[in-house]
Amino acid sequence: MDIIIIEDEKLTALDLSQTIKSVVPDCNIVAILNSVKGALEYFKKGLLPDLIFSDIQLGDGLSFDIFKRVKITSPIVFCTAYDEYALEAFKTNSIDYILKPFNEDSVREAINKYSHMKSAFAHEQFDYDKVIDALSRKKDTRSGSVLVYYKDKILPVRLNQVALFYIEVEVVSLVTMEGKKYHVSKTLDELSKMCGDSFFRTNRQTIVNKNAIADVSYYFSGKLSVNLNVPYEDKILVSRAKRTSFLEWLEQE
Repeated sequence: MDIIIIEDEKLTALDLSQTIKSVVPDCNIVAILNSVKGALEYFKKGLLPDLIFSDIQLGDGLSFDIFKRVKITSPIVFCTAYDEYALEAFKTNSIDYILKPFNEDSVREAINKYSHMKSAFAHEQFDYDKVIDALSRKKDTRSGSVLVYYKDKILPVRLNQVALFYIEVEVVSLVTMEGKKYHVSKTLDELSKMCGDSFFRTNRQTIVNKNAIADVSYYFSGKLSVNLNVPYEDKILVSRAKRTSFLEWLEQE
C-alpha cells in the first residue's frame, strides 16, 4: 500500500509515519508533503498513492486547495482538531478523519475503513464544497476564544478581540484591541492553526489580526513593516518571501 502524508509539522509527520508503519508494516510512505504548493507540484505529475493522510491547515493554506485544483481519486483521511459540527461534513462526503492527537487505534480504524471501501474510490472524484463551507463557518473568529492568564485567574478572550500574538523570551502573549496584554499557554504554531483567515503569521515572533493593521510600509531588503492601531513597541516585519502572500491576504475581504 502506497501512502502519502500531507503535514507541515515535521514531528507530527514523523509520528504519523511511524504510527502508520506500526499498523501496516509493509506499507510504503512514498512522500511527506509539507505545503499546498509542494503538494500541487507533486500531484500534477500524476503520482497518486493508494491512500492519503492529510492535515487540514497548512502553512500556506488549507489542504482543500490542493484537492480542488488537482483531480485526485485517492481516498483521504483528514487529520483534524475540528469538532463534530465540521466532522459531520466529512461523514456526508464519505471522507474519513482522525482527531489529533491520533494513536494506533484511530489510525488502524481509518485504514480498516479504507480496506473495506477501496473499491468505491477507484473512479470517484470527491466533492469538497460541503467540507469547505463547514470549515469556513468554524473558522469564523467571532465564535472562537483563547484562554489567557491574569494573576490567579484564567480568562477567555475572543479571537476577534485579539490584535496580535507574539513571543518574547520564549513566553507567548497577546495584545487585545483595547491594548491589554495577557500571557497564553499555547505556542504560536498552535495559535496559527486555530486563528482563521483573519490572522497572518508575519514571522516567527508574531501573528497579527487584519483588523488591527493601521498601515504597511516598505522596509529594507524587500521586507514590509506592519504598523498596528494598538500599542506595540517592537517592529513587525514580513519577509520578502512572504510579502506577496501577505499582501494578497491583506487585500481579501
